[in-house]
Amino acid sequence: MEENFDGLKVMVIDDSKTIRRTAETLLQKAGCTVITAVDGFDALSKIADSNPDIIFVDIMMPRLDGYQTCALIKNNSAFKSTPVIMLSSKDGLFDKAKGRIVGSDEYLTKPFSKEELFDAIKQHVKT
Repeated sequence: MEENFDGLKVMVIDDSKTIRRTAETLLQKAGCTVITAVDGFDALSKIADSNPDIIFVDIMMPRLDGYQTCALIKNNSAFKSTPVIMLSSKDGLFDKAKGRIVGSDEYLTKPFSKEELFDAIKQHVKT
């Protein structure tokens, strides 16, 4: 069965064009409106403008990494309840723990599957 997330606003923050494009394609097919950003600085202004329902953020990014980006989102009263899912190519316990410390809601290891992406949305967003 195809997932249907019509009207859901999803932000994908990743410095990899491939990851952004893959996630965007999967999410748009499921009915999501997708906002992409190349790094944390790029994302912060877009978050304020678009008010996404859920945010996927890569950890390893230039300028402002995923931990810093997540912490800034969670420290903002307007967005602290927005689910933030960390994306990382590292599957380490330290990274997962650090993600939890800065307030992330879940941690997906790249490359992630369509199922993992959709499960994270179903788990954290009331559709």
